[in-house]
Parts: sequence; structure tokens; C-alpha cells
Amino acid sequence: MSPAHPTAQPPSLSKGAEVDLCIEKLAFGGKALGRVDGFVVFVDHAVPGQRVRVRITRKKSRFAEAEVVQLLAQSPAYAPPFCPHFGLCGGCQWQDLAYEEQLHWKKIHVQECLQHLAGLTPGDILPPVASPQQRYYRNKMEFAFAPRPWLSAGDPAAANRAAGGAPALGLHVGAAFDRIFNLEHCFLQSPQSTAIVAEVRRWCGQSGLAAYNPHTHRGFWRFLVVREGKRTAQTLVHLITTDHGDPAAVEALAAHLVARFPVITSLVHSRRQTKAQVAIGESSRTLWGPGYIEEQLGHLCLRISANSFLQTNTAAAEGLYNAISRLGEFSGEETVWDLYCGAGSIALHLASQVRRVVGFELVPAAVNDAYTNSRLNGLKNCQFLAGDLKERLRETLRAGGQPRPDVVVTDPPRAGMHPQVVEALREIAPRRIIYVSCNPATLARDLALLQDRYDILTIQPFDLFPHTAHIECVARLDRRQPLPA
Repeated sequence: MSPAHPTAQPPSLSKGAEVDLCIEKLAFGGKALGRVDGFVVFVDHAVPGQRVRVRITRKKSRFAEAEVVQLLAQSPAYAPPFCPHFGLCGGCQWQDLAYEEQLHWKKIHVQECLQHLAGLTPGDILPPVASPQQRYYRNKMEFAFAPRPWLSAGDPAAANRAAGGAPALGLHVGAAFDRIFNLEHCFLQSPQSTAIVAEVRRWCGQSGLAAYNPHTHRGFWRFLVVREGKRTAQTLVHLITTDHGDPAAVEALAAHLVARFPVITSLVHSRRQTKAQVAIGESSRTLWGPGYIEEQLGHLCLRISANSFLQTNTAAAEGLYNAISRLGEFSGEETVWDLYCGAGSIALHLASQVRRVVGFELVPAAVNDAYTNSRLNGLKNCQFLAGDLKERLRETLRAGGQPRPDVVVTDPPRAGMHPQVVEALREIAPRRIIYVSCNPATLARDLALLQDRYDILTIQPFDLFPHTAHIECVARLDRRQPLPA
């Protein structure tokens, strides 16, 4: 008689063992999932409906991880990957999945998160809005340097390219922070961007200055960021180095790039000394152009500096911002607070539809950008406040200098809202909350904390990141109870 529950660790699933399994689904986070005698096996780069032979690479008490060694039967959901780096690059996990199937699984992941963590039913969630473009849609990409490129096993061409000890410049291998492969093709930003990456790699390899090593924390060249105005054709190149090198080398590289690529309208050099591998400079200088680019987003003209935040999919962001307007149902008389406002793009988008907008943002430089964009668009009903939202929200409410908001729009990072921000939001008690989220799990967690006071009326997913497992959502919450006396 078979046990009521599958065995925790089937004997056949030792590390290195090969087993056959059918791929049932895509799990939250992007990995494929199959089972052996009921035991879960997560597989990289497999498609639901495939039958595959896999090799176990890691075994835990409740699951195993594996890699595909042979395709036994193909799935109708399969689509041939169009990038030669697919499978190595950590960017596009789902390039082998037809786009309509990508949207299908993204909706399921939103449903599962919200159902399990916030108790919502699938009917509360609308179908995802597709990205208007599935290739070359990104307006910003970050590339990392490494002392040597990561070489795939059995890739003699890659080994030949790495001869001579030239540094790597490209994208991460999987989720590894210290493995960088030399990017030669990319279908996310633009061919011009890829050409800039290749030229920077070549020039830096001949500079005599070492690339940054995240293990020893030595070296000079650290990051390259390319920002593009998809509506304006302007390009900003941002070079990020340490202090352990000659700044004149950056100036020489800047002059070379500007002469080689007329599309570059601004070039900025930043220095970063902290160990965290984040492509943000701690001090910056402009070497060419005004130090920013401009982008058209709907009816707005936005000035974007090197460290400014802007949704990376310009065309899809326009649809998302229009959804915020639609779900807000603004009459023109509202006071709106925009939390985590960044450079103010959402606040400025709403300014012409409401009486007043107040943006809250941790980074002072982003607040400066928000004010600049407000002036650029002739908007006079916007105010932006810098500070940690955990304290700034309650301080603002208790000081009495700001009217209580009718509507709050919140667009937090992937970690979601800090618990103290959620508590402040409950204290502020706006009649409506529009929550913009890039992580369904933290969205569900935060909605669960608000459900006793708010009805969750709409969840609208937006695909801002085709060929990845990421999905953006806009949620509308209406207050169930009047303000306490």
C-alpha cells in the first residue's frame, strides 16, 4: 500500500543522478517544476509540457534542483530562443516560452501569491496587459566589469576570445554576482547599446587599468550604464569606477566614445567605493553634454539624470500610468500623496488631473530631479519631500502643514513597503490607495495588512519585462470605513 504522502527524499534523487520527468508548471521566480514520485524538482530552462531527462545538481529535504541533459518530448508552448546567450545570461529566463504562454504563467503567479498570502480569489485579477514591444524595449541597462570573462565549459570560441587576459564587460551568468560573460548580442535595449558595450570593453582592455574584482575589492573599471530616450533618441553613458586608477583614463575614454558614437548626448563619470555591487555612483562629474537625457512619457517631458529612476519599459509604462489615472477616478479636487516617488513621473502624470500632489522620496537627488521635471512641464501644484518614509509620513501628517490626502499612490521597491510605512498609511487612512508593485509576493503581504480597512477592488498586471518572470501590478483599494473621529 502506498504511503499517504510522497517520500521526502526518493533514493533515486542523489546528487548527480539522472531521472526523467514531465514539466508541470513554472514556479514563482521562473524555474520549471516537475515531480519524481511526488517529490518536487526545480529545473532551469524547461517549458511546461516538455518531457526531459535531468541531472540532479542539488538535493534538499523538500525539493531538488536539476539541469536538463536531454529533451525527450517537446511542448507546444516552446518557442526557439532568439539570443545566442540564452541559457548563460541571467536576464531572459523565459525566452524559450511563447509570449502568450509567458503572460499566462505571470497571471497564475500573481493569482497564487495573492490567494495564498492575501486570500484573494482568481476572479479579482485581470489578465496581464502585454508589453507593446517584446524586443529592444528597455531604456536602461547596467553592465558589469570583471577581471576575466566567465567561460562556458566546452566553448573553445569563448576561450579564444578570452586569451590575452582582457577584462570582461557584460551581464551576469545566472544569479552569480561575480560571474560576468562578454556580451556580444542583446535584444533588450538596442543594437547601438551593444556596440557601445563592445567598444568600452575593447578600450578598457587596452588601458592598462584592471577591472574591479568583487572578491578582493581591487581594480578600477566597475560598471557601465547606458540610458536611452526611446522617444527622443538621446543616449547617456555612465561610467562607474573606483578611486584606484587614473581619472584621466576616463576622460580619454569619454572623448573616444563621443567621437565614435554621435548618438551619445551625455557622458557621466561616477566613483563608487562601497563594496555593494550596485551601479550607482557616490560622487559624479559630467564629462560630456548636459549630464542628463530627456524622455517623452505620455504628455510629459522628463529629464533623467545618471542615477534617476524611471520605469525601464517606456511604452509599457505609458499604459501603466494611464491605468493609475483610470483606477484613481480623479475628479480634479483631490490631494494625492505619491510615496516612493523617485523623479516624480507618477506625480507629474497625475498633476493635471487633481488639485495637488505631494511626493515623498528617500533620495534627495531624486527629489531635485522631480522639481526640475515639474518646472520643465509647467506644473505648479506639485511638492516633493525628501526623507525616510518611515518617519517622514507621520511627521508631515502631525505637523499639520499638509492637507490629509484623499488618494495615496505608492510604488515601493521589490521589498515592498516597510511595516512602519504600512502602519503610517493606516493612520493616514486615505479613501483610496493605488498600489504599484513589481513583486506580487510583497504586494500580497502588504495588501493582507490593509484588508481589515480596505476593499481590494482591482488587480491589473502589466508586463514590463518580457522574457523574464517579473510582472508589475496596479491594485486599487477603497477604504471600507469612514475616518475615525
